[in-house]
Amino acid sequence: MKSAVETLNPTRVRLSIEVPFEELKDSLDAAYKKINQQVTVKGFRKGKIPARVIDQRFGRGAVLEEAVNDALPKFYTEAVNEGELNVLGQPEVDITELKDGELLAFTAEVDVRPEIEIPDYSGIEVTVDALEVTDEEVEKAVEQLRERFAATNPVERAAADGDVVTIDLEAKVDGEVLEDGVADGVSYTIGSGELLDGIDEAVTGLEAGGEATFTSELKGGSAEGKAAEVTVKVTAVAARELPELDDDFAQMASEFDTLEELKADSRKRLETTKQYDQATQAQERVLEELLKLAEVPIPEKLLADEVQTRKHNLEHHQLGQMGLDLEKYLEIQGKTLEEFENETSEQAIKGIKTQFILDELVNKEKLNVNQEELTEHLMRRAASSGMSPDQFAQAVVEGGQVPMLVGEVARGKALAVVVEAAKVVDTNGEVVDLEDEEEAAEATAETTEASAEAATEEKAEEKNEA
Repeated sequence: MKSAVETLNPTRVRLSIEVPFEELKDSLDAAYKKINQQVTVKGFRKGKIPARVIDQRFGRGAVLEEAVNDALPKFYTEAVNEGELNVLGQPEVDITELKDGELLAFTAEVDVRPEIEIPDYSGIEVTVDALEVTDEEVEKAVEQLRERFAATNPVERAAADGDVVTIDLEAKVDGEVLEDGVADGVSYTIGSGELLDGIDEAVTGLEAGGEATFTSELKGGSAEGKAAEVTVKVTAVAARELPELDDDFAQMASEFDTLEELKADSRKRLETTKQYDQATQAQERVLEELLKLAEVPIPEKLLADEVQTRKHNLEHHQLGQMGLDLEKYLEIQGKTLEEFENETSEQAIKGIKTQFILDELVNKEKLNVNQEELTEHLMRRAASSGMSPDQFAQAVVEGGQVPMLVGEVARGKALAVVVEAAKVVDTNGEVVDLEDEEEAAEATAETTEASAEAATEEKAEEKNEA
């Protein structure tokens, strides 16, 4: 076999491959054997039909076609390896010459990973939010905990903001009661915004037994998006009573003996959360600066495939779970289809650039991924997909996506190398030291997952649905 490589542009090549006919012998034998198992000829046992009879009855062309289809992947792979090419996606193959008994010649055009020069990233400097926890934030956290321990007691008075009312609902569209527009015994906290627009105003001031009618756009169900006439009847009113903020509350709601200890723990938790957010912010901003420094050609077909994958994932998974289609989603977002497609393309370009640059860094720094790192990453991905670790792992293995997960972890480690070399300061001008390696690694992994989004999660979800 002879092969030659022609560079069409920085991201695409054409392979020209010539195969002497004797090298097709194994594929020809396999073709005759396959046809033997599929056909019957009177006077011959199944599987024992001579090659000359197959040629006479079914044509030599059918045999050659079968043999060539069998041989092409093998010779294409040999040519790729011989040319030391890092190919992306499937090739476009064109058979240019097929002379029986003499020669097979074909070309294969395919996208390749471009050569990238890693820029000097040692001068990157980014600013992140300062790590500050205010007294107001601590008070809010404690108040949220207090809300969880609120008691409700029936009252004989008109409903007011913050009360919990038990209500019956009936929705009509064009004067007809909807089959799924009736609900009885619904518990609702006035002011929570968890039901229909306009319901707070309708029930406020009503006592048990009172009812009101209002118009609201339905948020779900068979008449989603339509204006409905909704009748609401209050069957019970209960006042919410919050526990006193004292040491007794601290003992009831936590493992602490005093309210001050509870507040100190709340402050510590808020600090931990903000440290994580700060680390994530640092990763994202360092990555943005790194992408600005590097020139990365983008393969057209790879970009088109990535855009299509993102659109498919949005339409058939994310929006489907919310009961929306793309048209309704764009209406809610206030975007045109053109704006959406431009944004999707920009996101895909950023993801591809991120992957190419960080993969090059992985090779340059000779970064490896151990089993513990891969397992931790798999656990995070499983949690974000809503699947159990075992389910996610099975879907990943059966889908052949393990190398993709390994790549994600390796890219996270590559970005960590860049972050370590960068100068990170907060809005107060103080240098930020991302010392917590585990926390920083987790933040980095999530950053690279978001930027270099691949099809792993989608394929895992599809496997789970199947």
